[in-house]
Amino acid sequence: MGVDAAPFIEWGVALRRFSGQDESGDGYLIESHPDGVLVVVVDGLGHGPQAAEVTQVAIAALKGHADKSVDFLFKRCHRELAGTRGVVMSLASLDARGGAMTWAGVGNVTGLLLRADSQAERARETLLPRGGVVGYRLPSLYPVVIFVAPGDTLIFATDGLRSGFAEDVPLNDVPQQIAEHILEHYGRGTDDALVLVARYVGNGVA
Repeated sequence: MGVDAAPFIEWGVALRRFSGQDESGDGYLIESHPDGVLVVVVDGLGHGPQAAEVTQVAIAALKGHADKSVDFLFKRCHRELAGTRGVVMSLASLDARGGAMTWAGVGNVTGLLLRADSQAERARETLLPRGGVVGYRLPSLYPVVIFVAPGDTLIFATDGLRSGFAEDVPLNDVPQQIAEHILEHYGRGTDDALVLVARYVGNGVA
């Protein structure tokens, strides 16, 4: 994984469907553009085919718009999902040329940024999502901009994961191994679960 977002990030995903279901209501999108990359995790309310359907509608609404603002992306999804059961989602828009990441969330998709420099003043940044449901009640958004450095690692996780995994992230591993570790040790088993790990590797400019 991770080749389509090069040279900005390396990434990996681990997911598990709810027992007895053929489809997952959790999904993701990673899409690059000339100046950066968009990272999104979506959780359709409930589970099974109906949740999977609304998740795919949300992802389709975002495709081709990776360079747009966070506000635009949420409002576009909200319009496309009107009348559905809706989704919760978190996203991060990385301006790789400037080393800035803008992120926001609606609902309970956890967002975490772990600094490569563990001695940094803010070695861990946590996303503070807004309450609501995209497609039903979109709250006022307050996207936050933070600066990132090569080696910083972004993690998004749906509510199929137990809390506490932030204390147990093997940062020396590659993103795919980190995602699998978190899912294996913190998956609830009572819902769909998805973990996405993206590590910023630089802007690709010599």
